Formats: sequence, structure tokens, C-alpha cells
Amino acid sequence: MSFSIHIDHLEAAPIITLKDASTKTEAQIYAFGALLNAFRLVDGPNVVVGFESVEDAMTNITNGFKSAKLSPFVCRMREGKYVWNEDHFQVKKFSLSNHAIHGILYDAIFEIQHTEANKDQARVELLYHYLGNIPGYPFPFLIQVDWTLEKGNQLSVATSVTNASNSNIPLSDGWHPYFNLGGTVDECALQFTSDQQLEFNADLLPTGKLIADNRFVDGAALQGVFLDNCFKLDNSLKQPYCRLSNQSLELIIEPASSYPYLQIYTPPTRDMIAIENLSSAPDAFNNQMGLQTLEPHTTKVFRTTYTIRKL
Repeated sequence: MSFSIHIDHLEAAPIITLKDASTKTEAQIYAFGALLNAFRLVDGPNVVVGFESVEDAMTNITNGFKSAKLSPFVCRMREGKYVWNEDHFQVKKFSLSNHAIHGILYDAIFEIQHTEANKDQARVELLYHYLGNIPGYPFPFLIQVDWTLEKGNQLSVATSVTNASNSNIPLSDGWHPYFNLGGTVDECALQFTSDQQLEFNADLLPTGKLIADNRFVDGAALQGVFLDNCFKLDNSLKQPYCRLSNQSLELIIEPASSYPYLQIYTPPTRDMIAIENLSSAPDAFNNQMGLQTLEPHTTKVFRTTYTIRKL
């Protein structure tokens, strides 16, 4: 059997390793946050900037939110406030500069529901039942995260959110991984299918306007380029995708139409880059840009795929 799964129960929450025995490509998933902690080729670097241990993740997840699951809202929410069905809500989980950020499930511990390994893939299903108990989001839902490693050094993730309440609920979904291909961001080039970025105000909240920006449609070097922007992917350009590359490796990110926004952040350290697939714009609970309405007992699925290739 080409693919295998190993589960480590020795830490505070399980660590699941998906492995392709023929190529030695592997992905490491934490049940804590259902996050991706490592993705590597046999003789290459871990392209995901992860944590040293589950305990490290539990202690430091809010320091950069590395690989965090963003749900049920993404990025920033203005002052943590929104109105839904004429009711006013205030999210109280984690705030930065007075704005709620990065959802409420980044520190949830998911249960392993199912694993499967065969000649074609290795797969793990992780499940968390949110009870509606965090102030500001009283809507219960089920969230299942399925990670699948396949041939060709391809890793896909599907997030399924099921409304467990009897009323409509607001929803956005996304991921917050940081990547490093070896070396610095300044040695990389970036390409993605968007010619529009969202205009932000000083608090990095969308104004509702779009700005023409085609720098990355055909690819551009990141030497000296600082990004903390959200871009709207364009289906008319070609199949939406994102390519990060240096002289030796490339990382291809292929979101489904369920993730039409791409948030890019280059920290001042220049040793990593955040490439975030988002189902909506930041502050969507207020500006409605991409906000999903999930009807009672219905499910919405969000998908993206990561592939590593040698150059």
C-alpha cells in the first residue's frame, strides 16, 4: 500500500501524519485546530511554518495564528460587532486593535472521525461540534475538516460546515497558513489570478471599493515587496490559482470557487509569507462581501489544494 497514516497520541492532542511511501512526501495535521503543521518532500524543507509541538501551538496560536482555521468569520471584524436578523452581537474571543480577528475555532480540539489509507491516498476526517457558547456567535454548527494526501505531492483540504440550529446563520471560512520554501521571501516570486485588490482603511478593514492591481497576474518577484492585502480572484483569467516559487521549489495553491478571496501578508521578518484562502472579504459580517447565509440543517463545503513541485 503506497499511502499510510500514523497517529501520535503522546501529546495534548493527536498528531496525524499522512505519508506517501513511494515518494516519502508527508503532511502533518494537528487535531488541535485541525491545522496543517508540516508539508514536505523527502529531501526538501517543510514548506509550512508550523509549531514545535501541540503544546507550543496551544500556547502560541494567537501569536501570528499560524495555519489557523478561520471560522465562522475571517480576518478582522470591525470592533467585533455585527447585526444579524436585526439583533446586535459582540464577538468576544480574541481582538487586535479593538477588532475581533480570525474567528473563534483556531484553538478548538477536533475529534478524529475516520482515517483511510490505500494505494491512491491517505485521508483523515476531523470533526468539531460548536455549541454556540462563545459570546457574540450563539449559532451551533458542525464543522468537519478532511485532509487528503494524494499522488503527485498533492494535499487537499475540504471544510464542511453544517448549520445545527433552526435559523439562518452568517458564515465565512478560511485558512491562515504561512509558507517558507527555504530562504527568504525576497528570493521568491508570486503569481495569482487576480487583477483587483480590496481597498483597506487604516485598520485593514475593506472600504467596499476595489482597486486595479495586475502585478501578480503574470508573476512578480517579491524582492522588497510588502503585502498586507486582500485580492479578489478572477474566474475569467483562468482557473484560479496561486503560485509561490524560488529557484528550487514551487507551491501551487488551487482554491475551489468557494474561496474567491486571497489574503497575502509578508511579515517584516521576511522569513515567511501568509497566503490565506478566504470565502469572503474581511469584515464580511458588516460589509456583506462574500458573506454566506447558511440555512437550518444545510451544509456548505469549502475546498483548496496545495501541491509542492521541484524546479
